Amino acid sequence: MKVALVMIMCSQIAGDCMKPHFIGHFNNLYDCLIGGYTEAIEKTEEIGKKEIIKHEIIVKFNCYYDTKTLEKGA
Repeated sequence: MKVALVMIMCSQIAGDCMKPHFIGHFNNLYDCLIGGYTEAIEKTEEIGKKEIIKHEIIVKFNCYYDTKTLEKGA
């Protein structure tokens, strides 16, 4: 069963999060977690220290078993 990685960025100051963004599928939970941590670090570095601190941005992710993809035959 494929595991989907979804990333969410939030501003703690605004108390709001952006719409979840699908990153991709992985073959297992372990690979999804490694992918999630890697993507979170890359996105944090891309946004930059100044903006992260200014807007109190946090990057979080979720790995979940994607049963809908399996049903569609993807």
